[in-house]
Amino acid sequence: MNFTGVKKFILQKLKDDLPTHLSYHSIFHVKDVLQAATTLGKSEKLNSSDLTLLKTAALFHDSGFLFGPKDHELKSCDIARKYLPEFGYDDTQIDKICGMIMATRIPQTPKNHLEEILADADLDYLGRDDFFEISNFLFGEMKFFGVIHDEDDWNRIQVKFFEAHHYFTDTAIMNRKPQKEKYLEIIKEKLNH
Repeated sequence: MNFTGVKKFILQKLKDDLPTHLSYHSIFHVKDVLQAATTLGKSEKLNSSDLTLLKTAALFHDSGFLFGPKDHELKSCDIARKYLPEFGYDDTQIDKICGMIMATRIPQTPKNHLEEILADADLDYLGRDDFFEISNFLFGEMKFFGVIHDEDDWNRIQVKFFEAHHYFTDTAIMNRKPQKEKYLEIIKEKLNH
């Protein structure tokens, strides 16, 4: 698996071709999820081969946005299946990568440890210090697509989302869940004013 080559290839493709109105599902998000996946993967004691598969899945997980938001996880798998063989990935490895990509679909339903790690990495920011900064990017993107109209809409969606979401890995539960719960209370207070 030529991870270095595929990383360079897909990041350049996303940089060149992702629509500029994607303030959240941007190259910044992809790099952020890659970083979170790497940290989580090491903490969860993955072997080097599985860690490479995880990092590859992180790079491709939102590449389907190149073709729009609808069913982007399926499109991301199509993109992975198209390009990964050129970088020495076999069908079994690509199937695992696509399993991880599909595990990021909301509501998240990971079926194994690798899928749990990528699902947690994708939403790592919910329990981090930069949560409000990153969620503002998502607010802007959802407003652009007409999903929400104002901050009250946004806060209602966030409360519903937070209450339905849970982390899967021991690492994320320990390191992200407590802060995420504090943010939920802050958002609820905003709605009550």
